[in-house]
Amino acid sequence: MKRLLEMKNITKEFPGVKALDDVNMDLIEGEFHSLVGENGAGKSTLMKVLSGVYPYGEYEGEFFISGDEKRFYTIREAEDAGIAIIFQELSLVKELTVGENIFLGREPSKFGVINWTEIYQKSAELLKELNLDINPRTEVGNLGIGQQQLVEIAKALSQDAKILVLDEPTAALTESEVEILFDILRNLKKRGVGMIYISHKLDEVFEMSDRITVLRDGQTVATHDASELDKDKVIALMVGREVGDIFPETTHEFGKVALEVKNLNAFEAEHPDKKLVDNISFNVRKGEVLGISGLMGAGRSELLTVIFGAWKGKSSGEVFVEGQKVSISSPKDAIAAGIGFVTEDRKRYGLILDQTIMDNSTLAGLKQISGNFLTHRSRELVATKNAMSSLKVKANSPMTVAGTLSGGNQQKVVLGKWLLTNPKVLFLDEPTRGIDVGAKQEIYAEINKLAEEGLAIVMVSSELPEVLGLSDRILVLHEGHLTGEFTKEEATPEKVMAAATGTL
Repeated sequence: MKRLLEMKNITKEFPGVKALDDVNMDLIEGEFHSLVGENGAGKSTLMKVLSGVYPYGEYEGEFFISGDEKRFYTIREAEDAGIAIIFQELSLVKELTVGENIFLGREPSKFGVINWTEIYQKSAELLKELNLDINPRTEVGNLGIGQQQLVEIAKALSQDAKILVLDEPTAALTESEVEILFDILRNLKKRGVGMIYISHKLDEVFEMSDRITVLRDGQTVATHDASELDKDKVIALMVGREVGDIFPETTHEFGKVALEVKNLNAFEAEHPDKKLVDNISFNVRKGEVLGISGLMGAGRSELLTVIFGAWKGKSSGEVFVEGQKVSISSPKDAIAAGIGFVTEDRKRYGLILDQTIMDNSTLAGLKQISGNFLTHRSRELVATKNAMSSLKVKANSPMTVAGTLSGGNQQKVVLGKWLLTNPKVLFLDEPTRGIDVGAKQEIYAEINKLAEEGLAIVMVSSELPEVLGLSDRILVLHEGHLTGEFTKEEATPEKVMAAATGTL
């Protein structure tokens, strides 16, 4: 088979950090080649070198496309050479239509006049070819996140890409959308498109891959045919050690009720008659991990957001912290009441990406750390260093910019931020989404440690093994209703799924 891509001895350094160290990788025509590794292993950095995000001169090494050496100075040069890359963060303009997005920057025109008929006709043909039932005149902002991801892929394919790079493409997709995506990718394989697939979801990696390359600490550890590996072998290569039991043994002693919620209701902001949380009551005790499970749209994140005072729509109900009724109408009120919230989208709601680890870490608890009137940078520095040490944040210093960290380390910074507020109750919404297995185990150990120290934890997770493995008690939601409650001993995957689908 024809070799589409060969990357040789790629090295990329940032100030004080060698992100890539002599990395080698190749890609064959019609191949599905997965690139795996812990967060911070260098996967996305390598792809940014390939796609011209980091131009020639900012890295060492060389790469060849179809045997010809390439030196890209811009993303457009990479696109012209047949490389399309779909990053974790979508690059669509939500105010524009699907067709406008697909041809953005490459609009067919004559004498400076854009040919809109051609744009929508070609977009419709492309969407039909991909079996996507989407109107090209629809504004992207009116599509679900899953459909937006598929439009992003259509946009990449409109460039007649020979090499398609997908960075965590299924993170926001439903199971049915994942199947649509995989059908599209299988068809692309038949057409000879070579694909580099970055994912932490090893089930997907093994379902689709011809070969798997593992990076660790910026270096190429191994490249094998997928048939030669299994999950345990890949994980051992990723983390540099054999992985035992994923979830820690829990021996939590429960104290008094830390949080009690009575008759909570929440309505959608845009549709005030649509109830998303329907008359839910529950409590969580000190030292307890309360898991909240349910399918997408069940109202899990909405429940936490309402309690935290960040819900934009109408809501009602009562909240008690350590037996005292509290009035929470804003996150500031929630923080004052002793509630912390590690949100689902850490980049949008958890961090200020262009600020340092220290500025992010002390943001929510600044008054407690520095005092009412003046900021004490020395106190902030000590508090941040202690948090980084406790949570094993991998960074050069507290002055490292948060946006340069890997996903797992960003999540640790968010967790550390809330722990510095000394919360009585900690909400965790998808605490391990988009982070690798090594970082997951560290987060799991920290959750267990915090519960052992007496903190009350409420955890939302879409991963059923995570809910079953970490929770002392599990609540299950279905379409805004509380449909099940199980102790750790009672809970089984079958019972939880039955409650989540409303069939219990």
